[in-house]
Amino acid sequence: MDNDVQNIKETTTQSGDTTQKTTEIKNPQNDIKHKNNVVVRIIWFIAGVLLVLLGFRFILSLLGANITNSFANFIYNTSHPFVSPFFSLFNYHEPVYGVSHFETYTLIAMIVYAIIAWGIVKLVQINQD
Repeated sequence: MDNDVQNIKETTTQSGDTTQKTTEIKNPQNDIKHKNNVVVRIIWFIAGVLLVLLGFRFILSLLGANITNSFANFIYNTSHPFVSPFFSLFNYHEPVYGVSHFETYTLIAMIVYAIIAWGIVKLVQINQD
């Protein structure tokens, strides 16, 4: 079957009454593709939220955001578990907030998480034609 759904319509006329019956025949392969597509979208959504969070952290740190501000504090605290594995890559020192700081480890974390999301998506799509 070339299409996702094949419709078969039957029309019967009996003594002035018209009865129309439609039968749908679904291709099970398309159901699997749809489920995989949903999983792929969820993975990219989660990765996108994480990358936006890390992007906010990078920009706030670069601009020297004040940690006593509730938004900056929320971003720093929420993103900390995601960037902490990368602290030891580049001589991490506890940053002084309120002073501009270029967080290389945050950029590396963004790249690594994007590559991980891409790899998971490729694993989900491995059997698709």
